Amino acid sequence: MENGFSFDDMAPVGEKIIVYTDGGCWGNPGVGGWACVVIADGEARELSGGEKLTTNNRMELTAAISALTAIYNTERFKNRPVQLNSDSQYVKNGITAWIHNWKKNGWRTAAKKPVLNQELWQKLDALNTSLHVEWNWVKGHAGVEFNERCDQLCQIEMGKLK
Repeated sequence: MENGFSFDDMAPVGEKIIVYTDGGCWGNPGVGGWACVVIADGEARELSGGEKLTTNNRMELTAAISALTAIYNTERFKNRPVQLNSDSQYVKNGITAWIHNWKKNGWRTAAKKPVLNQELWQKLDALNTSLHVEWNWVKGHAGVEFNERCDQLCQIEMGKLK
């Protein structure tokens, strides 16, 4: 579903929420798409979108932000554990390791350069600290069902903008 979804019709169970995310671009920068699949209480919900001129990394971050925002905005999900699966080492390493030094160094890299996509990292950091997120890397294009679905949704979104 594009631009939002609701879990209101789903019965609360209290188990871990599983998320898959992906982002991509035709050209980098170029036309981009992002997607996520949020699996909760036995149902998978899809969310996707795109931008006419963006980068792959921005789309990967947007996918994770969109998924976690949907979870955060669903009151009964806020205290449930989330397992977020991304095929982006940039996102996984950024949020679990690099971000600590970026914040300590005033949003500068080890090379003293400004962190790219800082505003997106700040949004992701706020969501990450507000929720109970376990970050996992999954190999892209390796037959992982929901990762493949996210890739398909990204391609559809990019096709709409071409």
